[in-house]
Amino acid sequence: MPNQSSAKPKAANDELQGPELMFEELDGLLGYRLRRAQGAMHRDYMATVAGLELTQKQTATLWLINANPGVAQVSVAAALGMDRATMMAVTDRLEDRGLLVRKRSTVDRRRQELYLTPAGQGALRKVKARIVEHEQRFKSLFKPAELAALLSALEKFRDFG
Repeated sequence: MPNQSSAKPKAANDELQGPELMFEELDGLLGYRLRRAQGAMHRDYMATVAGLELTQKQTATLWLINANPGVAQVSVAAALGMDRATMMAVTDRLEDRGLLVRKRSTVDRRRQELYLTPAGQGALRKVKARIVEHEQRFKSLFKPAELAALLSALEKFRDFG
């Protein structure tokens, strides 16, 4: 029998929302819940880092390069689950902004090593400070044991598929 108790409340100031919708089993689907959670976090992330003009992929790229100076571009792509074309676009954008430099490896000339510039290090410091605030907003929704359980549960997705 459809779950009729899962109607979402209508926002008072949102005339475009329309009538309340019945979600049936939709709101019980893991994928749906994860997508909604990811969407909420993404919207808050973008609002938090507004003005820094860094996407989540760009930030993660800077973060990994900072922790691994000289890392290969393909290694960053693999660590972040990005295809070559996406990684190339992210790297090009960050290089165009003067946040990183690519250097051909002296060991393997096919390999591109990535390094942050001083501007890249500064941008990363700024975005990290804002991410602390962003993370705290979401972590504060949970008790410590709940957060630990959530993180443990999410880890199960890491190598799936």
